Amino acid sequence: MKATETVIAHGHPLIRGTHPTTFEVTTEEELTIYGDCIIAVGADKGAAALSLLFRDILSSEGATLTTRLICRDLCIEVRSTGGPGITLVHPTDLVWRRSSFCCGRTIATGSDRVARTLPRELINYLSEGATIRVEMVAESPGRN
Repeated sequence: MKATETVIAHGHPLIRGTHPTTFEVTTEEELTIYGDCIIAVGADKGAAALSLLFRDILSSEGATLTTRLICRDLCIEVRSTGGPGITLVHPTDLVWRRSSFCCGRTIATGSDRVARTLPRELINYLSEGATIRVEMVAESPGRN
């Protein structure tokens, strides 16, 4: 079974994209220099606003998440995993994690990309305020 979601957000002058274990997209508009995992602000939805079908699929055993970060002329693909620990209940944040840690902000774990490993060209675009389209496809092999 498969479900898709799209989130539209934009950059901010304080985006640095240097965090070694996560990246985040948030509905919040403000950012401090300490938010080194945040790559986009002003998102049109947080974790809790994702569709019930998407959330159900992503929280199932063996679920995978393919995310495409589309900004100007770039399209970066990120692969990660879902699972029963994914609750997607946070109202403002979506966090992709390299580790297996889960909380209400976590959209996926085992991410093959984190803020620090995203292309610097993308981070530069976002620090200039560019718009980003975050396309997500959740898949679960055990569901029909």
